[in-house]
Amino acid sequence: MAKASNYGAESISVLEGLEAVRKRPGMYIGSVSTKGLNHLIYEIVDNAVDEHLAGFCSEIHVTLEKDGSATISDNGRGVPVGMHAKGVSAERIVYTILHAGGKFDDNAYKTSGGLHGVGSSVVNALSTYMDVQVKRDGYIHHDRYERGNPVIQLENGLLPTIGKTKETGTRVNFLPDDTIFEKTKFKGEEVKSRLHETAYLNPTLTIIYQDLRGEEKEEITFHEPDGILGFIKDLNSKKETIHDPVYYKGNAEGIEVEVAFQYVNEFHENVLGFCNNIYNAEGGTHLTGFKTTFTTVMNQYAREIGVLKDKDPNFTGADIRNGMTAIISIKHPDPRFEGQTKTKLDNPDAAKATSKVTNDEITRYFDRNLETLKKVLSCAEKAAKIRKTEEKAKTNLLTKQRFSFDSNGKLANCESRDPKKCEIFIVEGDSAGGSAKTARNRNYQAILPIRGKILNVEKASIDKVLANAEIKSMINAFGCGFSEGYGNDFDISKLRYDKIVIMADADVDGAHISTLLLTLFYRFMPELIFEGHVYVAMPPLYKVMPSKGEEEYLYDDKALEKYRKTHTGSFTLQRYKGLGEMDANQLWDTTLNPDTRKLKLVEIEDARMASGVTEMLMGSEVPPRRSFIYENAKEAELDV
Repeated sequence: MAKASNYGAESISVLEGLEAVRKRPGMYIGSVSTKGLNHLIYEIVDNAVDEHLAGFCSEIHVTLEKDGSATISDNGRGVPVGMHAKGVSAERIVYTILHAGGKFDDNAYKTSGGLHGVGSSVVNALSTYMDVQVKRDGYIHHDRYERGNPVIQLENGLLPTIGKTKETGTRVNFLPDDTIFEKTKFKGEEVKSRLHETAYLNPTLTIIYQDLRGEEKEEITFHEPDGILGFIKDLNSKKETIHDPVYYKGNAEGIEVEVAFQYVNEFHENVLGFCNNIYNAEGGTHLTGFKTTFTTVMNQYAREIGVLKDKDPNFTGADIRNGMTAIISIKHPDPRFEGQTKTKLDNPDAAKATSKVTNDEITRYFDRNLETLKKVLSCAEKAAKIRKTEEKAKTNLLTKQRFSFDSNGKLANCESRDPKKCEIFIVEGDSAGGSAKTARNRNYQAILPIRGKILNVEKASIDKVLANAEIKSMINAFGCGFSEGYGNDFDISKLRYDKIVIMADADVDGAHISTLLLTLFYRFMPELIFEGHVYVAMPPLYKVMPSKGEEEYLYDDKALEKYRKTHTGSFTLQRYKGLGEMDANQLWDTTLNPDTRKLKLVEIEDARMASGVTEMLMGSEVPPRRSFIYENAKEAELDV
C-alpha cells in the first residue's frame, strides 16, 4: 500500500477572504439545498430588520425576479459608504470581509439577528453576482460583485454615485450561484411564510413581497400590528380554543421578553422560541426558563385551589403544557447560539430573564382571571390521568423481551457499524423488500421491509403504538429509542444510521405511507428530522427505451410530456406501478445508487411551517395528509 505524501508546512491550506465560504458553504448557511438557498434572502432581510429594531426602517420590499434573482430593499439609513480606516469604502468592507459590520458595535445596534456580521458577505460569496445600491447622504451609491469579487472601480477608495436622492436605504439584488446550490429556484411559499413570521414579530414593520416569476404577478403585504398575539391567533385559527390568548412582556437582565400563549383542545404542545427575530427550532435557554417557571407556578396554583391534594404528586411540565400553543420572543444584546444557523439559544441569562418576567406576569394575570386558570389546570389534570394510564401500559410492554437488533426477522442489516457511513431504507411490501435486499450495497445499506400502512400514531394511544410490530421494528433498528410527552427515552447519539430513507411507491398510496411514517418520526423522534437524518426516495414512474439512443428514467408525468415533445423517434414506455416491479439492477440505478438516485431531505424551515406541518400530519383531516408528499414529489422537491 502506497504511503501518503509528507505532511509538512506546505500541506496547510489557507483560504483567503470569501474563498472559505465558497469552499464550505454548509458551515455558513447550513446546506446547499433549497433551505440554504432561501437562507440567502433571509440574511439580507435580517439586516433590514436590524435597521428596523434600531428605529430607522419601517418598510422592506422582497422581490423574486423573473431572471431567478432576488431583490431586497429597505428604507433604513443605508449601509455606511464613507471611508473606512482600512482605506476603502465601508460598504466594500461589509460585503467582502467576514465578521465585518455594525453588529459588533453596541452603539449601532442594541440587538441583531443574522449571522453576526458574516451574512452580507456570505450571500455575496455564494452569488453569481450581487448588485448594491445605497441611498445615503443625498446620493445613490452603486457597487457590484461577481462571485464575491468587486467589479466596479472605486474613486479614491469611495463608491461611484449614479444619481441624487432625498431618500435613504439599501437595495441588494443577487443571483444565487448555480455551481454551488443544488437548485437556484427560490421556494415562494417558504419565503412568504418566513416574511409573515417576521411581520408578526415586528408589529410596526411592513414587508411587501412580490413574485414576478409566474405568468401572473403575485404581491402580498405583511403587516401585523397585533404582533405575536396575532401570531397565536393565526396558529390556532383552525383549532378549538379553550380561552382567549394571553399576552405579556417585560424586561429583566437587560433582555426584553415577550410571550403569548393559548390552550386548544388537542393533545400536544406547540411552544416556539425566537431570539432577535430568529426562530430557534431546537429551543434553548429562553424556552427552558419559561417552561420551568410556568410549571412551578401552575403547580402552586393547583395546590392553592385544591386541584392537587397534599399527597398528590406535582403535574409534570408536559402535563401542564398539554394543549398549549406559545410564542416566547426575546431581544438579547449578545446572543450565543449552538451552531452557525442559530437553531438553539445558549445564554444562561436568557433563562433567568424569561423566568423572572414569566413568574411576575402570569401570577398577576391568573390572580385576576380565575376561570382561565381553572381551564388550564383542567387540561393538565386530564393529561396527567392519561399519562399515568399509558405509563403503566408502556412499562408492561417495555419489560417484555425486546427484539434484538439483528434478529427481528425483518431487518436485513448492513455489514458496517459506522453510523456515519450507514443508511437504512424503509420499504413497503415483501416484493419491493426482496428486490431492495438483492440490489443494495450490503456493506453500508440496510433494508427494513414493513407491511402495508403503519398505524396513524397521532390518533393512537401509546400502548397501541408500542404494540405495533412495524413501529417496534423501526425503533429497535434505529437504536436511539423514542420520545413522547411523558418522558424521553430518545438518545440521538445512539442512532445507527446517518440516513433513514422512506422508500415508497410513486403514487398516492405510497405518499400516504410516507406521511404516516413522517408522523411517527415527527411525534416520537423529532430530532431525526431536526438534525437532517430523514429522507424520502424519489423512484421513477417511467422508463423510456428509444429505438435509437440511451434509455432514460422519468420521474413524473410532466417529465414524460416533455420527453414526448422533444423526442422525435419511436420509443417503448414502461410504467412502474410500484417498486416491486423493478428488478434489482433497475432499483439500484434509480433509488439506491448514491451516484444516480434522487433523495429529498425532510426539513422544517420556520415556526409557521412547523406548525402547519404539525396540523397537516397530526390533524383530523385525511385529504391534506394523503396529498402532502404526492404534491411535493411532483415538484421533485421536499423541504418540509
